Amino acid sequence: MNSPPFAIASPTPFRLDLTVWALRRREHNEIDRWDGQAYCRTLPIDEGAATVSVEEVRGRSPEASQLHVAIVEGAAGSNAEGQARIALTKLLGLDVDLSGFAAMAASDPALGELAERFRGVRPPRFPTVFEGLVNGIACQQLSLDVGIHLLNRLALACGRSAGDASEGPRAFPRPAELASLDPTRLTSLGFSRAKAEAIVGAARMIVDGALDLEALATLEDGAALESLTSLRGIGRWTAEYVMLRGLGRLHIFPGDDVGARNKLKRFLGLEEELTYEKVQIQTSSWWPYAGVVYFHLLLDSLGQSARSCSRSRGSQ
Repeated sequence: MNSPPFAIASPTPFRLDLTVWALRRREHNEIDRWDGQAYCRTLPIDEGAATVSVEEVRGRSPEASQLHVAIVEGAAGSNAEGQARIALTKLLGLDVDLSGFAAMAASDPALGELAERFRGVRPPRFPTVFEGLVNGIACQQLSLDVGIHLLNRLALACGRSAGDASEGPRAFPRPAELASLDPTRLTSLGFSRAKAEAIVGAARMIVDGALDLEALATLEDGAALESLTSLRGIGRWTAEYVMLRGLGRLHIFPGDDVGARNKLKRFLGLEEELTYEKVQIQTSSWWPYAGVVYFHLLLDSLGQSARSCSRSRGSQ
């Protein structure tokens, strides 16, 4: 028997639709699913999994809302609810105070217009640093479209199901579910040999107790960057991606991200190409919210998808 639905308070302002789009990035993302009304994800719960459905319900005032969460399949009980709350708080950026960003944007006409256009988006974060690391590895030197196809296949092949069906949505694999694999299992899904070995190697180190990715939260940026880049297959781009989307360090704008560089160049109206160093200079005035701008520029680049979800909100 599934747990009864429960509510999670949302910050003000908040837009579930925009936040989910910043999280899922592409329409074919089968891990983070959006049907125009509800966000669904299958989460690992204890030794099983549960699929949650999240809807935003507006309150009496225009800005007030609440999230209604239902566990629609799989693990039930207080453990499931508690773990789902923790995961959703990270995934949807519910505990992030953006008042400082709002004040900063208000003093910058260009940034203010961007912030107003996507008012209510929260900075999403993967529920575990390991998931952030695997996402980063999967998308190295590939288009985001291809990277998300790889992640979909990985979840379907190796993640836990919330129900009895052999097909259907799966939770993102935990380290223990990947550590025992031969890397050829991942190459059969389309990963390069180097990426497969990096993912399986990191999973084995975690299971063996030689690596604690969650403990990176206690380190300064330089130490966290050094620790991440010491891992097989992890360079500066992947490390900074993990620090932003896995550790929630919102002052980081990944300067090696070519797509993000191009978005920044267009936003600033620059003609010159941006190097890593120039990105750091251009974003320094946005400290400590350069990563928040990164998510706004991501939404801006989604174009029609972002406009479509904005229209769908009007019918809620």
